[in-house]
Amino acid sequence: MAIARPPGMDFDHNWPESTECLTLDFGPFETVHMWKPMPECDEFVGARRSKHTVVAYKESLYVFGGDNGKNMLNDLLRFDVKDKSWGRAFTTGKPPAPRYHHSAVVHESSMFVFGGYTGDIHSNCNLTNKNDLFEYKFNTGQWIEWKFDSRDDLRDPLPNKVNSRTVPRTPRLPVARAAHGAAVYDGKLWIFAGYDGNARLNDMWTISLIGEVKGWEEVHQSGDIPPTCCNFALAVARDCMYVFSGQSGAKITNNLFQFSFDEKQWTRISTELVLRDTPPPPEKRYGHTMVAFDRHLFVFGGATGQTLPNELHCFDLDSQTWSITEPAQQSEVIKCYTFILQIPAGRLFHAAGVVSDAMYIFGGTIDNNVRSGEIYRFQFSSYPKCTLHDDYGRLLESRQFCDVDFLVGEVGVDQRKISAHIAVVAARSPWLRDKIRQAKAQQAVKGDTSRLEVLLADKDPGAFEMILSYIYTDKIHPGKKVNFTGQDANNNDVILAMMEVYRLSLQLQMGRLQHLCVQFLEASIGIKSVLFALQNAARLQLDFLKGFCLRFIVKEANYNQIVMSKEFETLDKPLIVEIIRRKLEPPVRLLDPQPEPLASNSLEQDLAQFRVGGQEFCDITLVLDGIQIPAHKAILGARSSYFEAMFRSFTPQDNLVNIAIGEMVPSRQAFDSLMRYIYHGDIVMPPEDSLYLFAAPYFYGFTNNRLQAFCKHNLEMNVSYQNVIQILEAADKIQATDMKKHALSIIVHHFTKAARLPSLRRLSRELLLDVLDALADEMSDSRVCQDLSGVSLTDSNMSL
Repeated sequence: MAIARPPGMDFDHNWPESTECLTLDFGPFETVHMWKPMPECDEFVGARRSKHTVVAYKESLYVFGGDNGKNMLNDLLRFDVKDKSWGRAFTTGKPPAPRYHHSAVVHESSMFVFGGYTGDIHSNCNLTNKNDLFEYKFNTGQWIEWKFDSRDDLRDPLPNKVNSRTVPRTPRLPVARAAHGAAVYDGKLWIFAGYDGNARLNDMWTISLIGEVKGWEEVHQSGDIPPTCCNFALAVARDCMYVFSGQSGAKITNNLFQFSFDEKQWTRISTELVLRDTPPPPEKRYGHTMVAFDRHLFVFGGATGQTLPNELHCFDLDSQTWSITEPAQQSEVIKCYTFILQIPAGRLFHAAGVVSDAMYIFGGTIDNNVRSGEIYRFQFSSYPKCTLHDDYGRLLESRQFCDVDFLVGEVGVDQRKISAHIAVVAARSPWLRDKIRQAKAQQAVKGDTSRLEVLLADKDPGAFEMILSYIYTDKIHPGKKVNFTGQDANNNDVILAMMEVYRLSLQLQMGRLQHLCVQFLEASIGIKSVLFALQNAARLQLDFLKGFCLRFIVKEANYNQIVMSKEFETLDKPLIVEIIRRKLEPPVRLLDPQPEPLASNSLEQDLAQFRVGGQEFCDITLVLDGIQIPAHKAILGARSSYFEAMFRSFTPQDNLVNIAIGEMVPSRQAFDSLMRYIYHGDIVMPPEDSLYLFAAPYFYGFTNNRLQAFCKHNLEMNVSYQNVIQILEAADKIQATDMKKHALSIIVHHFTKAARLPSLRRLSRELLLDVLDALADEMSDSRVCQDLSGVSLTDSNMSL
């Protein structure tokens, strides 16, 4: 019998090696993913505004410029994050002229303000865009204007002009602009796009903010350069600049572009190139904000046509997926403090900044063109990401612990042996599960003990490989699977490959995958590829896709261009006839019909069901305090480096593995919570389970400390007098002394309630004595004595 212990591996996240070292910070704690209003800025300090800028420096936010609906502004406000107080920032020197739609960034101990729109909006005179550059020094409060002229001297020679700075001759300056984007990287200020009063721009300029020699340089951009745009959002993360949405001519886009500072190259991040069931990008918008935190970009607000949405959208830089970050759903009661959730109203032309682990948004234009003076704080979650899909993806890629070979394709023609894992495949596909059962039954009749083989002679090997990728990870990257390296989603090789996947998903009865394939193909088929798609849909007898292609071709905007193409001349005659007949039919305004996918689940849902109902495929037995619990090697090995090392090195005697976390054996309830996390990434559990499992990530070698982070949060947020007895017992069992003291403190302070709990009467003699000792210690406190003065220890309700 093998015993679970931490493996000898390079795996150190500064975790404790025993639960005796467990240290949790208990005290006032704000729940993550929660909006909270801060004190508004009083009118006598600064006006309500929009089209301003916000920058973060140390523990403060600095607000500059904007407009109050009547006049442009050039005051500088300061919000102290710690004190939650507003004030006017100290300034000397000549500040920039009143303006809005400018940019502001921070480098070292200075704020740099560039460009914007200036003039008198009330009288509509002297309105112009600017390309001036100002520096505000936080330490001294001094405004300095950077001057650019044709002289070679570095600084203005006149000593009385201390608030200006002259730089060497530069052949060109950025055109004056507003509603542009600005970033700081590698000691340089970078300016991108905007509006010059006549046209939208997509040029880029940079200037060094360090050293003595300074001058503007135009950046020669390459790659998929964004179209001319303004009123977009910009953020910097991982040595790259990210630009999202904005106004481009008469259009509003919802594209996300990435600019590599080192390579000077743009890339459009195309989420449609990857087939997966994830939310779409945010709606097209302008006047929104975007900030970077940890591995995420957060987008808030803006205008989407006639609406002002207030959802907080999140883009994960690792998985390249969008999602909506939902705040807490109800009031949280935390140690006698109640926080009423208030989500900010939708707005545009507000500004945002990040201080520590929170985002602050200030001002903006809300309904009926009203300027806002509100400021909101959004607490970020910094939990490690869920690695479930990545872990199973690595299992497939490594082909470790494979116990089934699928023989896919015709013998002697294109048959390919594709290895996989019975547990994962059987969990995801009922059709393949039946095939595996049939193959096992035939193997048992023959007395064959070799690796199981499943024959799939009429299936396409390439499509089956792609479906396996979906089975393990819930996504397919078609371009990679067909060795396609371009960026064009309409590539014919990709479309053909996904048609094969769609046809096979129909045969395998994978309804969710069918639906995703249809969505992918409909998004990928364009004017250049629709005839290719039509011909192959007809050949593969995919009637639904064939119908979609025909409807696309006969649309008024597409028809002439398609039928005049060279590809149309080579189209099969029956298809040409069908197109002509379809075009001659009376137009009917109908929405494109949608297929009705069979009911099927996500990876998490399938594995949650399989953990309970897949015992016929179990191949390892875990022993918990003498109780045998069947499990699946492949799943354990994929999620735990301890089990991976064990199964790779040797087969446990009698296929039995004794379960412990260090020297502690978890409760059955805590073990079930652990298995839910291993199988399908579930982190919902009672607080007492979190105490047992706090050290499990270290001992079992999970990919990261996500489980530990949730255990800590669960304990900090959910320990109350109702469950404190269970927490006390668990803390005593695993010798978590600080948690035990915390539990005793809760019992003492809520003794009149805790004493009536049936669980208190079932405590062991030793723990009851610990409770009495804690009570005795608190009796010396006059406040506690007053609380207990009316309570008789002989009262039947207080008897132990």
